Amino acid sequence: MKLRESPAAALEGLLTDGMTIAVGGFGLSGIPADLIDAVRDAGVTELTVVSNNMGVDGKGLGILIESGQVARVVSSYVGENRRFAADYLEGRLAVEFTPQGTLAERLRAGGAGIPAFYTRTGVGTVVAEGKPHAEFDGVLYVQERAIVADLALVHAHTADTGGNLAYRYTARNFNPVVATAGRVTVAEAEHLVALGELDPDRVVTPGVYVQRLVRGSGRPKDIEHRTVRARG
Repeated sequence: MKLRESPAAALEGLLTDGMTIAVGGFGLSGIPADLIDAVRDAGVTELTVVSNNMGVDGKGLGILIESGQVARVVSSYVGENRRFAADYLEGRLAVEFTPQGTLAERLRAGGAGIPAFYTRTGVGTVVAEGKPHAEFDGVLYVQERAIVADLALVHAHTADTGGNLAYRYTARNFNPVVATAGRVTVAEAEHLVALGELDPDRVVTPGVYVQRLVRGSGRPKDIEHRTVRARG
């Protein structure tokens, strides 16, 4: 049985100091907010977090920065989090910047059992320093290593009790590749249905990738910036 009664129960026995956690989401969209809270409450430290970004101050993965639980981040964008920037500039936080498409492919490769790949992105920049290079058809490429995390945390719109996941619109973002890249994957879902009730054509992440599942709390969904204009 994959379903657990709470986020804390879903993470029970999985969290250790110094582990690597991959987390789905883009900004504050599609983040597993309840599971992130449970990681904070567990008090584990020296974490390496792999995520497109680290939330914002006081929200999303930003709360793990503020609690001092993160030692290293692998990310593509960090511009919305002042505490993150301060910790990085003052040497309290190690950061590996990775181009966004490269980060997605490193996670996908990890889930597919591909140890490394070559890409043109980043060649000649600081992100390629110290990495192997190779020339293909007269073009120089840099080698990027796959990412396999100790634990993956993802957010889905709908899940069945077998762990099959469906996402909604852009809240899908990094969640499918994160789900496959974890040695253990825990999903929180807004809606739960019985096994067999989720249309197979809607399934993006098969349940074989998901070891534990919890229903989301239904908390309000935060956004980074609300931008509106007067109707014409």
